[in-house]
Amino acid sequence: MTETPPITALSDDTAYAEAVQLAVDAAAAYYADGTSTLDDDAYDRLVRGIQAYEQAHPESVLPSSPTGKVAGGAVTGDVPHTVPMLSLDNVFGPEQLADWAAGLERRLGRPVTAWSVEPKLDGLAISARYRNGRLAQLVTRGDGTAGEDVSHAIGTIVGLPERLAEPFTVELRGEVMMTASQFEDACAKRQAHDGTTFANPRSAAAGTLRAQDRPYVCELTFFGYGALPHPDDASEPAVRLRELPHSEIMHWVTAQGVQTTAATPVAGIVADTLDRVQERVNEIAAARATLPFGIDGIVIKCDLAADQAQAGFSSRAPRWATAYKLPATEKITKLLAVEWNTGRTGIIAPRAVLEPVELDGSTVTYATLHNPADIARRGLMLGDSVTVYKAGDVIPRVEAPVVHLRTGAEQPIEIPAACPSCGDAIDSSQERWRCVRGRQCRAIASIVYAAGRDQLDIEGLAENRIKQMLDAGLIADFADLFFLTREQLLDLERMGETSTDNLLAAFERAKGQPLSRVFCALGVRGTGRSMSRRIARHFGSMDAIRLADAEAIQAVEGIGPEKAPVVVAELVELAALIDKLVKAGVTMTEPGWTPPAEPGATEADGGSELPLAGMSVVVTGAMSGALEALSRNQMNELIERAGGKASSSVSAKTSLLVAGEKAGSKRAKAESLGVRVVTPEEFAGLVGPFI
Repeated sequence: MTETPPITALSDDTAYAEAVQLAVDAAAAYYADGTSTLDDDAYDRLVRGIQAYEQAHPESVLPSSPTGKVAGGAVTGDVPHTVPMLSLDNVFGPEQLADWAAGLERRLGRPVTAWSVEPKLDGLAISARYRNGRLAQLVTRGDGTAGEDVSHAIGTIVGLPERLAEPFTVELRGEVMMTASQFEDACAKRQAHDGTTFANPRSAAAGTLRAQDRPYVCELTFFGYGALPHPDDASEPAVRLRELPHSEIMHWVTAQGVQTTAATPVAGIVADTLDRVQERVNEIAAARATLPFGIDGIVIKCDLAADQAQAGFSSRAPRWATAYKLPATEKITKLLAVEWNTGRTGIIAPRAVLEPVELDGSTVTYATLHNPADIARRGLMLGDSVTVYKAGDVIPRVEAPVVHLRTGAEQPIEIPAACPSCGDAIDSSQERWRCVRGRQCRAIASIVYAAGRDQLDIEGLAENRIKQMLDAGLIADFADLFFLTREQLLDLERMGETSTDNLLAAFERAKGQPLSRVFCALGVRGTGRSMSRRIARHFGSMDAIRLADAEAIQAVEGIGPEKAPVVVAELVELAALIDKLVKAGVTMTEPGWTPPAEPGATEADGGSELPLAGMSVVVTGAMSGALEALSRNQMNELIERAGGKASSSVSAKTSLLVAGEKAGSKRAKAESLGVRVVTPEEFAGLVGPFI
């Protein structure tokens, strides 16, 4: 999160006028049907540039300027709002937040003792009007004074009941948006209808909310963020609602059966200090990438009605609330090219080459495209303007083409007819295409992976040495390493007696690695380090794994009905390699293995007595003490030896977070979810016998 938000610099009155027109046109397109020439971040930069120019040149301000107007001000509505629907001013970091809070407290003449802190939802603001408890009308924000009637959408919006729990006449305000699953469903429906997809969830929601003549219906979601009675309503319930703190109003809204963020990891809280406000800002920002809906900031406001009333409003925003903006996670950029790469298991994967774009604090040049079927589903073309998404540790991905920005110069993406690595045929029978040579296509990559630190950990076996061995015909796979002789190694260029003996010793040590690491070295598709450990712990021996059918494999935690047959098929394909490993004397059992306890077994029945049994554990930060020398993978192995499940992300299902120095956002998220947090020293005491 940055204190100084980027702006579009404007050099003179001509550039200023062009920027104003561009902003007005972009807003009009977006609020009309969900299309725009600019993504949200580019629009915000442009408006900040316009605002900066106007401050420096007040004599040049144009009447059509978007500054001083609420979001959506380009749209003229015909339904007057009973109370204006205003925008929020923004801050971009702790210092700006502190300055805003200090200014507010000077205006009030006293400290603010209760701050409301909530996520800023990335959707479209609407007013839902209930008469005697029945939903009667939906109105968009419009220009803040009047909006459009979109009551035709009643019945298609999850979280917005057609009847409240009580027969109140009230106006609920909130955001209409699409969740990730709703967006996927909407794109599938549009693809089936006209072969195109929506650019992103926000534009999809905007277009869907206004659509009345589509042959298909797309579901939307509503999250409420406020409630107010009609200004002329002097009834006792209306007066009481006006006097409630914002937090209690939100409890009331939830009790009426309306969806709020109360049941999510980013639920609103009341903070009594600005330090706690900033903590909650950090917690919500940390949870952002895990949410099934979009947020673009955090709203901080006075919780007490009296503070709000005294602070009042400016022409476009309440003075008692602000939005703490987060870095953009989605932007529009150009798809310049598509690269096709063959992985170590023979899978052929496309990668998008992008015009570089700043996303969530980093420059994104490449993004995943998954597979050829995904390219076809999304209707992508070279030269397209595309929306790209990245948040937190999520691998950047291309969401969709922005169809309305096409110029006609775009070209189809060329799908390879042969393996881009070896030129052999492609097996396209499944969504993920594969070279018919499988692992043999990229033997060097498979062997490098198997010899890696987290697999067989063969010290001193560099990639250039593996290439030497392959070129000399000494090996074809990593099992052949264990049959190499001293004479064969000495014959290789730049291999002396000491390095040869060291390498042979490393091969011998690798034979003693546990089954979990040996299985991981195989590189079975759909498995990795964690899954390999689970499989080894579940079956105990390679023989048992090889005898297992898909149903038996599916009994391993995390393996579903789609992955299980792939694992079985992979093991058949790897049979010759496994046989060679057995012949070489490589370990094929998991040390300390005991059969899994029967469901419902207790300790007295022989159930687990392991200290982390049934616990999901996340490790973050730098370890210390007895754990200092362990790699992250070794920490995961320790967790699983002690009966737990190692995880990389904090969620409501997390049982324990081991937080070392500089734990950061994961610790903040764990604390916000009430997850137990321990130091490395405390954790070492808990699992001592297993270290």
